[in-house]
Parts: sequence; structure tokens; C-alpha cells
Amino acid sequence: MIVSVSGTLYVVATPIGNLEDITTRAVRTLREVDRIACEDTRHTRKLLDHYGISKPLVSYHEHNEQARVEELLAELAAGRNIALVSDAGTPLIADPGYRLVAQARAQGITVCPIPGPSAVLTALSASGLPTDAFYFGGFLPAKKTQRRKVLEEMKDSPATLVFYEAPHRILEALDDVAEVLGPRRIALARELTKIHEEFLTGDPAELREALAKRASIKGEITLMIGKAEAPAADATPIEAAPIQAAYDKLLAAGVPRMEAMKTLARERGLSKREVYQKLNER
Repeated sequence: MIVSVSGTLYVVATPIGNLEDITTRAVRTLREVDRIACEDTRHTRKLLDHYGISKPLVSYHEHNEQARVEELLAELAAGRNIALVSDAGTPLIADPGYRLVAQARAQGITVCPIPGPSAVLTALSASGLPTDAFYFGGFLPAKKTQRRKVLEEMKDSPATLVFYEAPHRILEALDDVAEVLGPRRIALARELTKIHEEFLTGDPAELREALAKRASIKGEITLMIGKAEAPAADATPIEAAPIQAAYDKLLAAGVPRMEAMKTLARERGLSKREVYQKLNER
């Protein structure tokens, strides 16, 4: 049983889809705290009902965060234990909670993380992209100019890039990724841990084409972009090498055959048919 003189703020990770993806420690904490602060009380109530938990809920989201912080801090100072949850995943990761945690720390209130699901790590683990280094940028900007600026700034990053994106903006985002970053290998994860979970891989143009054929695109999306590869210092630039040598170099680097021809066509101002013909000249 939780016992605390000054009150503790528990930052509790909850499922991102499948309700079974919650730790026993998280369930126990939600049962024992005095109050639960959540983004949407209706959404959190479904989770609590699933586990037979009945606790007072208080809404805490981006529109009332500043006003609600003082109220919650007062309760913590009075010795009450509070759990902070988001609608899905780990709180504060592209979700509200920063002000509350920062001010609780500043006032000497104990903040205890209860780890669990995170869409970022869940998506990366099954993406097939390098995970030795990655950059998480939250949601991409909604406006095209700002979105392209963010991508341009990360163009030379040696890490896999990870962003959240809304389904109604994903086609525009893929257009910008293709224009700014080129034909890198990317992975797109949708409806993680849910019945219709889906991973798509390919270059931005291929994924854009596949999604554009659908009647609708649903579910929150995690977009992962392969890291920039640094060319060898003594390597001849692909665009300057003979076309066959450049093609062989791309294949040796693991680039699929069709993607290699697309890359050569774009860099040399040729059509894919012309590249094909040149590669087959004797």
C-alpha cells in the first residue's frame, strides 16, 4: 500500500491500444492513489473499468494545464498521492504534464515514474530501421513551410528520425520528406497494438502512392525516417560516376534495384526508362 507523508506524483504509462499492455505495478498504483489526473476522463474511465478500478478523476490537458497545476500541487503538498496519465502511452512524451512535473520537482515533491508503453519505442523496435541512435521530434508542424524547415534542419542527422503525424496530413508530410530528404528508407507504423496494426516500409514516394489509393487513412501514425548515410571521403559522387558503376554502388549499399534506378534518374535528369536502357547497353 502507498504511504507518503508529503504526497507523491506518479507518472503512469498506460496502453497505447491493447488494454493488456499495462504493468502490474501501474495497475496497483492506479488502485492506490487518491486521485488520477488524465487528458480525457471518458477515455481513462474505460481503462479503469476494465481493471475494476474506481478513483476520482480530474481532467488535465493542454487547454487547462496551467490552471490545473496549482490545484494538483496543493493536493500533493497536503499529502495526497496523484497519478498522472495520458490518453495513451507515457505521459509528457508529446503529451501534457511538463508544467506539473517541473513545478513538483521545484517544490521538492516526489515524482515517481511508472514505466510502460511508448509509441516511439514500440514503433522503432519493429521498424527494421537502425536504432543505435534516434531523434524524436514529436508531431511534425501542420504548416508546410514549418514542416519543411524542421526536415531541412535534420537532413544531415546521423540518427533515425521519428515523428508523430495525423492521418489527414500524412500524404503532405510524405511529399515533403521526399522533396527535402530524398528517397531514404522509411517505416510508417499505424494503429500500434490494435487489431488493425500496420507497418509499411519503402521510400517516401512508394508509401505516399500506397496510402493515396485508400478510401481513407485512420489512426495515429508514427513516421520513422532512415538516417543520412555519410559518403566515404574518397568516394566518387554517384552523379559523377559512370552510370553502371553508380548503379552497382547503390546495389552494394543495399538499395533495392528499382529504387537505385529511380535515384540515378533523379540525380542525372533522366527518365527511369533511359536509365534502364543505358544499363543494358552493350
